[in-house]
Amino acid sequence: MVEMTIDSIRVSLMNYQRVVILKEKGTNRYLPIWIGPAEADAIAVKLQNVELSRPLTHDLLQSVISTLGASVDYIVVNGLKEDTFYARLALTVDGVKLDIDSRPSDALALAVRVGAPIYVEEAVLEKAGIVLEEETAKSTSEGKVDEQELKGLSAYKDFINTLDLEDFKKRQS
Repeated sequence: MVEMTIDSIRVSLMNYQRVVILKEKGTNRYLPIWIGPAEADAIAVKLQNVELSRPLTHDLLQSVISTLGASVDYIVVNGLKEDTFYARLALTVDGVKLDIDSRPSDALALAVRVGAPIYVEEAVLEKAGIVLEEETAKSTSEGKVDEQELKGLSAYKDFINTLDLEDFKKRQS
């Protein structure tokens, strides 16, 4: 597992879909994950420390977990199949470790609320990770994928090519 941080949440100008950009700690490797607008807002609200009068769904989930005496140890994006990312919540309750299936967007929204570490399996990064070269700020594929996988990931590559990569360089400074 590779530890990541949330670098940014972007909106595609082509189709107005949201994408959360995860960044590997200490490197220029990124992982874009498409998410829904509600989940993007839930993540952004917490990252920007916006106070709301009523709890959002992920605030409720955090409250329920806490009230039941459980804690979130970490979240992990652990799979990518047919353009769909998969994630797991690692919880501990009464000394018992639990592994809960989750959408990555929900797992990320919960992780930012509880301060839990965010991880991605190396195999997922090899398939969908993007490395920005320091000098040219151009993206390159991280791993080798077969023709079928490459075709399935083309939407990700198209989106990455529409990003203003100078923004990434500015954030690293």
